[in-house]
Amino acid sequence: MSDIPAQFKALKLYGMASCYTEPRQQNTPDRMADLDSADRILSQLLQAEPTERNIRSIRYQTQVARFPVQRHLQGFDFNQSKVDQQLIQQLAAMEFTTAAQNLVLVGGTGTGKTHLAIAIGTSGIQHHNKKVCFGSRH
Repeated sequence: MSDIPAQFKALKLYGMASCYTEPRQQNTPDRMADLDSADRILSQLLQAEPTERNIRSIRYQTQVARFPVQRHLQGFDFNQSKVDQQLIQQLAAMEFTTAAQNLVLVGGTGTGKTHLAIAIGTSGIQHHNKKVCFGSRH
């Protein structure tokens, strides 16, 4: 069984963590089976919460980024563009952000700049917990 009070604290539910032990100290042995069942349910809920928080964060950060459309790298046809696929994959890893650098894509009309910018930004939000701001100059 996992350490439920530690999970409460990891989720910053300090009140629940401090109150968790009280019912266990006051119960009789015949009610311990009920508490074990409750512990299993609590453990499942506590495991689900970080996933749900991550999903909500991704949804929120995607809205804040103000992407005009949804795009992913899997949908980009590298055969139809003169773009260096290896460089784009490297940029999608978001390592350039550790040096506090911005990403600016320059090229002719129809070369996939917008698609790549959105896809790289989406990767940053979904896989690297980055905050992204999309901008376009016309």
